[in-house]
This record gives sequence, structure tokens and C-alpha cells, in this order.
Amino acid sequence: MPKITKDTIGVGFLGAGDISILHAKAVARVPGAKLIGLWNRSQDRATARAAEFGCKTYATPEDLVNDPAIDAVFVLTNLESHLEYTKLALAAGKHVLVEKPVGQSIAEIEEMARLAAAKDLVCMPGHNYVYESGMTRTRELVDGGDLGTIVSAYVMYNIHHPEEVAKRYPGVVRQILTHHSYILLYLVGAPVELCAMKATLHYAEYPEEDIAMVQMRLKNGALAHFCASFAADDHAADPWTVMVKVIGTAGSTRYSYRDHVEIKPGLVHSQTYTAYQGSVMNEVKHFLVDGLRLGVPPLSTLADAVTAQRLIEAAEESIRTRTVVTL
Repeated sequence: MPKITKDTIGVGFLGAGDISILHAKAVARVPGAKLIGLWNRSQDRATARAAEFGCKTYATPEDLVNDPAIDAVFVLTNLESHLEYTKLALAAGKHVLVEKPVGQSIAEIEEMARLAAAKDLVCMPGHNYVYESGMTRTRELVDGGDLGTIVSAYVMYNIHHPEEVAKRYPGVVRQILTHHSYILLYLVGAPVELCAMKATLHYAEYPEEDIAMVQMRLKNGALAHFCASFAADDHAADPWTVMVKVIGTAGSTRYSYRDHVEIKPGLVHSQTYTAYQGSVMNEVKHFLVDGLRLGVPPLSTLADAVTAQRLIEAAEESIRTRTVVTL
């Protein structure tokens, strides 16, 4: 892939929802990068966000991707439109960071990968958590055998979301367990079988689930557990707000949202979990500097996004059939 050598990498946003706020902060902190402009389906929101971010607006997605000042496009729209806008940006010769969940199906993600390869462009999934130092250190310890034989892994998420916030998302299986899936793949690899359950406990009208759990067996026989919940916060000591653990016979590791907390409202949370913003900043820096300037591959690729999607679809099959699904 040709590296970008120009002084400033121009960035454009397709979508100006909540996540764009974190991405705008991240771009602003990357030396040699600048947010040129954005497009959003709602012009009122586009105008407000552009004023907040100090950038211009575009009348159409086509106008944005065809602007020669833009080198990289962030696809921050709803899941259903990710393929459409990723294809549009790649066809225009732009590198792409596409938020997770990357696509609605394995076929959609594979199509993105084929087009990016044909154009010799970077198309990086928004798998932000693996860019946290605690995650990369865990991966190094696992790969080096320093934790011994891995016996278990846990990815836990318990953050209450009011119904009006949850309605923006496709349920916790797609919205949150996608994070869990690529984290597990990055740290210890893919499972060989799984079973899952879900429930809707506190929504009055929204039909999607607000809690789901998955049990998995890894290739070496170790077990892994996912929990994703919008139903309630964990108020206990050392809460499982967001917690990742890997336990081996010679050591163990932990990553937690609760290590850095600011007592002020976040985008959709009652508090600000500083690690979340930090992971997005690290991800954006890797994309723009390590990737586009230095040619370093993503830590989590579209191939990983395909495998993560396969885990999500297997969990949905397990829920639907009430069976253990072999992968």
C-alpha cells in the first residue's frame, strides 16, 4: 500500500452521531491529521457538529468522498448503511475506518475486504479495545507463554442504558458482543463451540434484548464467558462495568473501565469512562499514523471482523435453536 507522505492527512466523517464526538477528539490529537468535514443524513445535526468540531459540511456523501482534500473516511453511520458508504469511499480511492459492527453479515464484510484489496487501500474495522495498552500487553504475555496454559477468559459489560438510548442500537448481541468477540479473538483466539441465551428485562416497547450471555470452549479446552447487559449497572465492590480477564496456570491479567472514571456524564453513560475515549484515540492514531503513514497493519483486521461476525451469528443461532453450536 502506498504510504501517505503529505504534511496533513485530511479526514472526512460520514455520520455525525454520538461516536463522531470521540472520533473528532481523537483526530484533533493526532499530529499531521485534520478533520476536513462531515456529512450527516440530518442537516441540522451536521451543521451543529461541524460548528462543534470546527470543520465544513457536505451536501451529499458523494461530495465528501470526492473531495481531493480528504484522504481517509470514517464510516460512522448506522449498521445498515456501513457497506454502502464503505464501498462509496473505497471506490473514490479513500482509506476507510468503519465502525463496528462492521457489517450486517459475513458477506458484507468480505465484500469490503475484496474492494479494499483491489484498490490497494486500508479498510480498518473500528475494533477500538485492542489498541489499549493493557490488551496489547495481555496478548504479548499469552503469545510468550508467560501466563502458562490458558484456562479461562472473561469479557463482561454491565452498563445500564435507558430505553430511549438503547433504541439507537440493534440489541446487545450485535452492538456489544461484537466488541467481546474481537477482544477474545485478539487475546486468545477463536472458540470451537458456543451456547448463548438472551432476555429482555426492562424495556417497555423496544423488542430487542437488554442482556445476553455466551459460554464458549477454546481450542485448547479452556472456557470463555461473555456477558453484555444494558439492563443494570454493577454497583458492587470492584464492579464488572467493563472487565476483561485472562487466567492461565502461570498468571492472569485484567482490564477494567473502573481504573479511570470521571464523575460527569458521558455520551450515553451516567459517568465518563476515560478508558473508552482513550481506546478510540489509540485506534485513530494507529489508523492515521501507524497505518497510513508507516504502513503498519491493523491489530484487528477485516478478516477478524469476519470471524467476529461468525461468532455473533453462531450466538444468534444458539439462542434461536437452544443448542450448542459448533464453529
